[in-house]
Amino acid sequence: MGKAIQLVNLTKSYGKLVAVNNVNLEIEEGEFFGLLGPNGAGKTTIIRLITGLTKPSQGKVLVSGYDMAKEPVEVKKKIGLIPETSNLYNDMNAWENLAFMARLYGVQKEEASRRSLELLELFGLKERLGSPVRQFSKGMKRRLAIALALVHKPRILLLDEPTGGLDVQSSRSIRQTLRKVNEEGATIFMTTHYIEEADQLCNRVAIINQGNVIALDTPENLRSSSPESVIEVAFDGPTRMPEEVERMCSRVVKLRDERYRLFTATPGEVSKNLEDFANSAGRRIAAMTTTKPTLEDVFVRYTGLDALAVERMEQLRQRRGAG
Repeated sequence: MGKAIQLVNLTKSYGKLVAVNNVNLEIEEGEFFGLLGPNGAGKTTIIRLITGLTKPSQGKVLVSGYDMAKEPVEVKKKIGLIPETSNLYNDMNAWENLAFMARLYGVQKEEASRRSLELLELFGLKERLGSPVRQFSKGMKRRLAIALALVHKPRILLLDEPTGGLDVQSSRSIRQTLRKVNEEGATIFMTTHYIEEADQLCNRVAIINQGNVIALDTPENLRSSSPESVIEVAFDGPTRMPEEVERMCSRVVKLRDERYRLFTATPGEVSKNLEDFANSAGRRIAAMTTTKPTLEDVFVRYTGLDALAVERMEQLRQRRGAG
C-alpha cells in the first residue's frame, strides 16, 4: 500500500503562536486514522493545511504523492472534506446540494444522479431528497455534509469533529456509516476530542497537544503502554479518600462524593488498603473493579488535563453512550 497523506516537518505559526509544530505523520491508504487533542491543540489547523485552506510556515503536505503547494488541483481531486461548520445550502434541498457539489467536481450528470441516489440511500436521506435542508435536524445535516464530500468518489476523506454537538443516535449512525465507507476502501483522516469515538473507529491515533504530536500508535498499544492499573471504587455513602491510599496512587479522581478512580502501579496493595479503610471507617464498599487504563486515561496522562477535566470527560462518556 502507498501513502495516502504525508505531513513532512509541518509547521504553522501565527506571529509568536505556533499552532502546529514540526509535525511528521504518514497515513496509509485504506487506514482509518484519528487525530486526538483538546480544543485548541492544532487539529483543525492540520486539516486546513492538508486541504490547502492554510499555507504552512514550514514543511509540506503530500496527498497520494502530490505536493499540495505545487499541485493543489490534483490534491483536491483526491480528497473530500467535511468541515466542522456546515457547508450546506439551507435553501436548497438535499438533491440540489448534491447536484451542485457534483458539478463543482466535474462529475457527469448521469453519474452524479446515480451517485447521489446511492449516497442518499446510504445515509438514510432518500425519503427527504426534496426537502429544504433548513428543515433537517443537526444529525441529518451532518450526514448530508458527508454525502456531499463523497459525491466525486474521493479516495481520502477528511473529517473535522464529525459528531460534534450531535445526539447519541445521530453520532452512532454516522460512526456506522464511516466504518462502511472505510471498509469499501476509502482512507479516513478524522480529528476529534471524543476519545471513545477514536477508540472505536481508528486503526491508529495520534495525540496532539499545543501543536505537538506527543503520542502515535494503535489504540491497543497506547492502552497497554501504561504501567498502571485503574481501580474504580464506590462506597455506600459520601467518603473522603484516606491520605495513605492517595500516597500509593499517581492520581486519584473523585467522580462523585462516594465514587473514585485511582491510578496505581500496586493495585493489590491499594485494594487491600481500601478494604481495611472501609472496615475501620464503618463504610461498605458497594463496588470495586480493577482494569487497565482506557484510551481516555492515556489521553489524559499525555495531555496533562486536570482532575476536573477528567470528571467532565467521564460524565460526557456516560451521556453519549457506546455505538
